[in-house]
Amino acid sequence: LTPDSKYLATDIIIPGSKLKGGTTGDKAIVRITDWRDDATSPRGEVVDVLGKAGENNAEIHAILAEFGLPYKYPKAVEKAAGRIDAGITDDEVAKRLDMRDVTTFTIDPKDAKDFDDALSIRKLPDGNYEIGVHIADVTHYVHPDTIIDREAEERATSVYLVDRVVPMLPKGLSNGICSLNEGEDRLTLSCFMEIDAQGEVVHHELAESVINSKARMVYDDVSELLEHETPALRAKYAPLLTDIRAMGELARVLRDKRKQRGSLDFDFAESEIVLDACEHPIAIRPAERRSANRLIEEFMLIANETVAEHFYWMNYPFVYRVHEKPDPEKMMDLKAFLMNFGIHLKGNPDNIYPKTLADIIDTIADEPYEAVVNRVILRTMKKAYYSPECDGHFGLAFRYYCHFTSPIRRYPDLMIHRVIKAAINNRMTEAKLKKYRHDVQEAAEISSRTERKAQELEREVEKLKKCEYMLDHIGEEYDGIVSGVTEFGVYVELPNTVEGMVFARDLRRPYQLGEQVRIRVLDARPAERQIDFAMLRK
Repeated sequence: LTPDSKYLATDIIIPGSKLKGGTTGDKAIVRITDWRDDATSPRGEVVDVLGKAGENNAEIHAILAEFGLPYKYPKAVEKAAGRIDAGITDDEVAKRLDMRDVTTFTIDPKDAKDFDDALSIRKLPDGNYEIGVHIADVTHYVHPDTIIDREAEERATSVYLVDRVVPMLPKGLSNGICSLNEGEDRLTLSCFMEIDAQGEVVHHELAESVINSKARMVYDDVSELLEHETPALRAKYAPLLTDIRAMGELARVLRDKRKQRGSLDFDFAESEIVLDACEHPIAIRPAERRSANRLIEEFMLIANETVAEHFYWMNYPFVYRVHEKPDPEKMMDLKAFLMNFGIHLKGNPDNIYPKTLADIIDTIADEPYEAVVNRVILRTMKKAYYSPECDGHFGLAFRYYCHFTSPIRRYPDLMIHRVIKAAINNRMTEAKLKKYRHDVQEAAEISSRTERKAQELEREVEKLKKCEYMLDHIGEEYDGIVSGVTEFGVYVELPNTVEGMVFARDLRRPYQLGEQVRIRVLDARPAERQIDFAMLRK
């Protein structure tokens, strides 16, 4: 076996009896079994044959294995999931707030398969809004310390790749009995918030509930309704129009309030990669972030903040989402960088305020260098992580924050749902408190670690697909912007979000971040995740 890893510069010798059916040209996972002092190469055995090198599935599974993330479920976990009773009994409904006759609906991407949040809204006589955020009650089906729970904690997150989702929970749960599918009774944990015209939560309530989603709506349709009131969509969703308009109003109120507080809003163009039937990329473009995306974002943020503050004051064990202040040294570097664009970073670098950075982000909106400056500001930030301590979220300018809204795809959300349900049902005991203190610490550590791996993996697969796409465009010329400067050369990002490198040896003059340039595509090497550009005169 010739390793993909850059850190093992020798082949692994595999005896014929240990090949597990593997043959020349196969992609395989191999375990090293022996490496004697006098041997130049180690010996090993095949653990799994993934398929032929170059085939999409084999390459994706190899990347998953490289990052230590499981690409298939153990059979025992699948069997355990298959044995879960999906039925909702009358006794269970009687214990809950019955919302099945209330208008609730989901809003998700068109290709989503798991729906873990639904919304309801009503305008109160005094002009306030009551928004209901209804989250899949995964803990009803996934009990602590079971084989499914242990597998979910180890995975910690669903991984969203270009061509697939690697779910935290088996698909029978994530896409089935836990998912808030249209027209089906589902158990939920609801957060009701009464919000006034200034965006203040004046009252809130948490309750176990049961809903029946009236519609499975998609971002594009809701955005068209909010932005243009498209006649065909108005007719299609006539029973929901009043609710959608009210949600649009409330989302704007919440967004304005968040901006006033100094919440950072990096409007990055994420990549939308379109694949053909053979999983080959045929188009890459910036993904749109429209009004419906922002609407859902606002409601999830306010629910997460409200729940975090509630349990902070209860002083119960909890998993919070923490984002610390930037390092002063990095802020000094940022200050120097911003001077290149005539931007003055005000304030003390030892104690910078989110609002200071938010104002800069607003100032550079629609400038050619907006994306580059935003990216540099983001790089000065520390990484957010999970913690049992409520130390605030700098980027959002929130004193209290957690992840409550996605228990199908994030383990911290699942963990705190257990605490919430014990609290609201008056079932919290000293024994449970002791166990939860241990469990939230463990969940925070594992989830923080695994989240970073999942993010790296998602970027790696995206790079792979971008390289495959650019292989079909060798020799073509594009305008771009200098997005990174290193000792090896400069990175240039194209309008479609593809990034490639111009090596230092081929540069005729210095370049700076944010500079607009023109390039020719020289080469793309998917195995190395590398795209090479040549700089042209403008």
